[in-house]
Amino acid sequence: MGIIDAIVLAFVEGLTEFLPISSTAHMIFISAISGNESDEFVKMFQVSIQFGAILAVVMLFWRKFFDFKSFNFYIKLGLAVIPALILGKLFDDKIEAVLEKPIPIAIVLIIGGIILLFIDRLFLRTTLDSEEKITIRKAVIIGFWQCLAMMPGTSRAAASIIGGMQQGLTRKMAAEFSFFLAVPTMLAVTLYSVVLKDWKYKGVEQKGYEMILSTKENIMTFALGNIIAFVVAAFAIKLFIGLIEKHGFKIWGWYRIVVGIALLVFFVFIKK
Repeated sequence: MGIIDAIVLAFVEGLTEFLPISSTAHMIFISAISGNESDEFVKMFQVSIQFGAILAVVMLFWRKFFDFKSFNFYIKLGLAVIPALILGKLFDDKIEAVLEKPIPIAIVLIIGGIILLFIDRLFLRTTLDSEEKITIRKAVIIGFWQCLAMMPGTSRAAASIIGGMQQGLTRKMAAEFSFFLAVPTMLAVTLYSVVLKDWKYKGVEQKGYEMILSTKENIMTFALGNIIAFVVAAFAIKLFIGLIEKHGFKIWGWYRIVVGIALLVFFVFIKK
């Protein structure tokens, strides 16, 4: 993977991770165009740069994350992330197998887009506008909704936001709680991919950190990717909150449908 490919992937990760449009689908598309979709380092890189995106959330909402007097907040996140951790570990191999089949991912992207077109009409009575009003029970239910994103193309953000609105959260609060929940979820996935998971890199099984430290180029790629993901994610989060407050989710639904159709055309007719 060249440095330009790494910059593009990091930009796409930062821009799409917290939007309800599936960062996975976008990065699969980018990797397929560049011919890097089967490279193990690229697969690990796509996951590891989530760390930069996580830091963007922590920076933007630092008062919430470092308010140690509000211990209930940490309990909610800790319990809400458990379903994704358990199911993610159980179905890791099956999820990875689906990642190599872009057509189902494109179809899921389109279906999710259609659902987003009607989300604002489905959940009209959303009144919970602060994190303090979210009970532990509601947080855990949202955590189960997040598990829908284990099907690549669904979007972790979309699943948790829909779950939040189904539990009575306003659009803005559902989006913000989705950001909060992303931190422990993505941190766990990133640590697993970098520290625990075995990757077959250049014919040898290695941990993610071993791949990163194997060359100066890999170290620079990893660092640059996380920096770019951090900066772009911070911008994307601010943009997203403003847009959903004014326009709701319909714009993202249409976007998913268009991108899903483009992916289908590409993988069915162009990259056979």
